[in-house]
Amino acid sequence: MKTNNKGLIVITGASSGFGMEMAKAFAKDGYPMLLLARRVEKMEAMNLPNAICKKVDVTDSTAFEAAVRDAEAKYGKTDLLVNNAGIMLLGEIANQDPLEWKKMLDVNVMGVMNGMQIVMNDMKARRMGTIINVSSVAGVQPFPTHAAYCASKYAVSGLTQVARGEMASHNVRVLYICPGAVGTELLGHTTDKAIIEGYEQWKQSVGAVNITAADVARTIKYAYELPQAVSLREIIITDTMQDA
Repeated sequence: MKTNNKGLIVITGASSGFGMEMAKAFAKDGYPMLLLARRVEKMEAMNLPNAICKKVDVTDSTAFEAAVRDAEAKYGKTDLLVNNAGIMLLGEIANQDPLEWKKMLDVNVMGVMNGMQIVMNDMKARRMGTIINVSSVAGVQPFPTHAAYCASKYAVSGLTQVARGEMASHNVRVLYICPGAVGTELLGHTTDKAIIEGYEQWKQSVGAVNITAADVARTIKYAYELPQAVSLREIIITDTMQDA
């Protein structure tokens, strides 16, 4: 197990949802962490030990890297990066504001690429490290009103596979996880109230309401704590009752 060597863990989007639950789970086992999000007060309110909380927008590569380097100066090199920050703005292609498309692509794709670029060279040199990118079931199959969101998450799935190819020979793990419908703040980003209502009705109709953000966090932690020689390359996790 990797818990004998507690390297720095960097989690983006740590102020809610999967990121917050990951922070709590890793804190229980004494990992040093860098928690990044735009709502720093939410992270600080958790009052976790050995955790540096920074207000960072992942689309700002300079600020992102500065935060990582500062944390590494205190805790050592990054052993795990979880690119979790993301937004979901649902809408129909014919009607959705293109600025929402750009915002999603900037955060969901460029933010992930920024994070990977910050840590990849150090991990290659050390021949050690793990990158876990949070994609989505919407990154492996299409859903109505999810066009730009699907585009961003298909991109995360694809670029993770490319990064894996670049890093595998250096003994660095790169994997992605695709959660299905889970109760988080993500849906609240959508500005079309009719779409939000329809999404919630769909969740209720299929019974996909029991899986939690903590379940996803535990799965990510499990994948990380496997020996370095073991890589769960692609993980799809949904409520048992979600059939799509």
